[in-house]
Amino acid sequence: MINVRSFLFDNKEKTVTIQAYIYSFYYRFIVKHTSTKKLEERLGIRGEETPFEESREKISMVKLYAFHINRITQRLPWEEKCLVRAMTLRRFLIKKHIPCTIYLGVTTQEGKLEAHAWLRCGNLWASGGSGDGYTTVAKFATY
Repeated sequence: MINVRSFLFDNKEKTVTIQAYIYSFYYRFIVKHTSTKKLEERLGIRGEETPFEESREKISMVKLYAFHINRITQRLPWEEKCLVRAMTLRRFLIKKHIPCTIYLGVTTQEGKLEAHAWLRCGNLWASGGSGDGYTTVAKFATY
C-alpha cells in the first residue's frame, strides 16, 4: 500500500513512471523474441557515435529519465537486463530529440563471456555505467 500511496501523492513524474513500465516490458519482449539482426535495426546507426557535448537542459532531462528508468526497473516483477534499460531510455530520448549512443561490450569473468550494454548522452553515461572493463564490440547512434 505504501508504494501506491507514494506513486499517487509523492511522484511528480507519474507519466514518466507509467511509460517506463510499459516501454521496459515492451523492450524486454523484443529482446527475448527478436533475432539479433532485427534487434540491431532498433538500436540506431551501427558504428556511429553521437557528440560528447550536449546542452545542460537536455542533460538534466536525460538524468531525470535515467533516474526513473533505473528506479523502476529495479522494482519490476521480472528480471531486467542492461540492454532493456538502455533501449527504454533511448526511447524516451528519441521522443525528446536528444541524441544518444548505445554501446555493446563483452568481457570474460571466471572463464565465462559476459555481455553488457550502456548508453551515453553527451558526456553523461546515463545507463549501465561507462563500460569500464568491457571491450566495446558495437555502438549505435541515434540522432
